[in-house]
Amino acid sequence: MAIFAVLYTYAEAQAAGRDEHRPAHRAWLNDLVDQGTVLTSGPYPNGSGALILVRADDLTAAQTLFAQDPFAKHDLLHEARIVEWKPTMGAFVD
Repeated sequence: MAIFAVLYTYAEAQAAGRDEHRPAHRAWLNDLVDQGTVLTSGPYPNGSGALILVRADDLTAAQTLFAQDPFAKHDLLHEARIVEWKPTMGAFVD
């Protein structure tokens, strides 16, 4: 299984919608943490977006999974970029 970095970029125009749907977004992420799918997640301190590290079989599986995020379902992301990430040292090395 590969690790992917999910990079969210937020736009100010969608801030109210993200505030409204943040509890569902975080509950969804917490379920994935409990399943061992999401390794870590958090917003950037400046509010411009977030980074999520996730385990998935391949890019298509990661894309399919993140299409289910309440933020994605409600079109609250300016951009969502998913790239495979290959850690070479540290906590996420197998």
